[in-house]
Amino acid sequence: MSNTAEYERWGRPGWAGDHRSFFERPWHPGWIVLTVLGFIVWWPLGLALLFFTLGSRRMMGCMGRRDDRWQDRSARFQEKMDRMQYKMERFRSRMEGRNYYGPTSGNRAFDEYREETLKRLEEEQSEFKGFLDRLRHAKDKAEFDQFMNERRNRPTPPPPPADYQSPQS
Repeated sequence: MSNTAEYERWGRPGWAGDHRSFFERPWHPGWIVLTVLGFIVWWPLGLALLFFTLGSRRMMGCMGRRDDRWQDRSARFQEKMDRMQYKMERFRSRMEGRNYYGPTSGNRAFDEYREETLKRLEEEQSEFKGFLDRLRHAKDKAEFDQFMNERRNRPTPPPPPADYQSPQS
């Protein structure tokens, strides 16, 4: 037995239910052509058609697909956050049992030496940063003091002559 009753004459099976008319399609080229022709014939008509298509959401596409797209994005974002959280927990659990300075080499004496050296280098680095901050502060203070001295020692302008008239009068 054949299933020719399910076929549309020039289509595929099941297309008969999906057929939408001109007014129901969101991006039908006819809407665009109609709007452009409306602007050509009489601009208020084109403007009215444009507002109608935008107001009826014909130009926005199917709203269901947009909602699904946002849900897909939020699901992907949640998966990424879960993966990141898992990696951070794994990293934290690895670091709990040992020091911050990395995995052990197997030689306990070398590990202690490396740990002491790294701590000493961190202390020197923080001391050096403090020294640079004090140096910058001293340099800024010296420049400011020089500016203030120059400003104080600036000669005062001579008073205008008695017969001089100001340009405002």
